[in-house]
Amino acid sequence: MATAANTIKTVGRRKTSVARVSITPGTGKLTINNRELDDYITVPTLRLRAVEPLASTQSTNKYDVVVKVEGGGMTGQADAIRLGIARALLKVAVETKPILRGKGLLTRDARDKERKKYGQPGARRRFQFSKR
Repeated sequence: MATAANTIKTVGRRKTSVARVSITPGTGKLTINNRELDDYITVPTLRLRAVEPLASTQSTNKYDVVVKVEGGGMTGQADAIRLGIARALLKVAVETKPILRGKGLLTRDARDKERKKYGQPGARRRFQFSKR
């Protein structure tokens, strides 16, 4: 078991999802909410998206990653994990910054659900206009 001295902890967010990522030197084991990556994220494209920072820096088998993620849906959680892992890799190895920045992995996606406005049925939808 890794000691607390060489554990890096970061946070990734997307929409309403929050991912708390702990990264330690290891063999490449990735655990999300005490489950394996393949068990937790069943959609293959989202699985690739979540581990993209590890794949792009060729550090898939160098670190053990433990993630606690909550809120939102699978897409938001996968993107939150992705940002958390990218931030952790940046703390571990500063020389990975150009790679991560170049692929847009360090940018927090700030898009969120637009609020519903009063006097309307939705955020942008309007009630039907009647001339007469």
